[in-house]
Amino acid sequence: MKNLKKFVAIMAAAAMTLSMVACSSEKTTTSSDTKKENKETTTEDSGSTDLFDVANYKSDKDKSEWTIAVVTKDNTANWFKRMEVGVNEFGEETGINVIQKGPANADAASQVQVIDDLINQGVDALCVVPIDPGAIEASLKNAMEQGIVVITHEASNQKNTLFDTEAFTSKDFGAAIMDALAKDMGEKGKYALMVAYTTSTTHMEYANAQYERQKEAYPDMELINDGAIPSAESEESIDTSYERAKEILKSNPDLKGFTGVASTDCPGIAKAVEELGLDVKVVGVGTPNEFKPYVESGTISTIKLWDPKDSGYVMCKVASMILAGEEVGEGTDLGIDGYNKITMVEGDNRCLIGQADLTITKDNINDYDF
Repeated sequence: MKNLKKFVAIMAAAAMTLSMVACSSEKTTTSSDTKKENKETTTEDSGSTDLFDVANYKSDKDKSEWTIAVVTKDNTANWFKRMEVGVNEFGEETGINVIQKGPANADAASQVQVIDDLINQGVDALCVVPIDPGAIEASLKNAMEQGIVVITHEASNQKNTLFDTEAFTSKDFGAAIMDALAKDMGEKGKYALMVAYTTSTTHMEYANAQYERQKEAYPDMELINDGAIPSAESEESIDTSYERAKEILKSNPDLKGFTGVASTDCPGIAKAVEELGLDVKVVGVGTPNEFKPYVESGTISTIKLWDPKDSGYVMCKVASMILAGEEVGEGTDLGIDGYNKITMVEGDNRCLIGQADLTITKDNINDYDF
């Protein structure tokens, strides 16, 4: 009997030990599972979960349930009205729900609000043309952490984006603008540069590329204000570009040339030139219909641009390919002339580059109706 009691006590102790081991094992497994789940659902700054792995954004929904939202700088501008044509065209061709929104005023804070509202609505993809890439980084990161595809345009330095789409390289485009201006000016004399905002990445890249091309190829030309870039900011407003251009023209009576890289720049510049009765050559970026009176009068000789309709379409196309789990990269055909064989450059982000620049003069402006 004594031995039996001893045996029972030993067995009880063994059972307790096994129970403790089982509990410990269960806790360890639970902890491991939790960490795994956290790793799968949380994106850390180090990118250890690879926020930029395109494969993670493949949608399990039917494409008829997707919503792709395009966010512009200012939906009231003719440039972005033209972009909306391409966005809607994409939606009609594919059956995918697409929307385009922009702030009432072209300022970064307002654009952030538009982006945040769309994130809260649960869109599947965001295609953004940033006013200030730095101002929207946190919002775009938030979108990506929630599994929303993010594509940008005119933002080669945007970090929180899967792809940035461009019609061409900024260096080539800026050089082409300067070549056109130099031809008009006889390769000599003073000139000025206008951008919308110094925070607008591509605008500053175009302006810097113009200046570099001038220094390299046209030594008898001179940028005013000792080469300060830009000479003025239009703040995405024709009225502001007009006022700033008048100030520059009056304070630089020997000015011979002027460029503007926002679509709102050159209409204001040209208006100021004509009102003051000056012979100043103007070259810049914009829509043909808006520039037509100034091109026909000879104040604006050359428009350099890409078709914003195609840019809107391309952003939506790239977003839809990612949602569908299709590969995007070097050599991809996006189905639009100028984007049939894109190149990809990796820097601050993955930049998809087409060959889609347009040159419009008095000779061909009637071929373009936008």
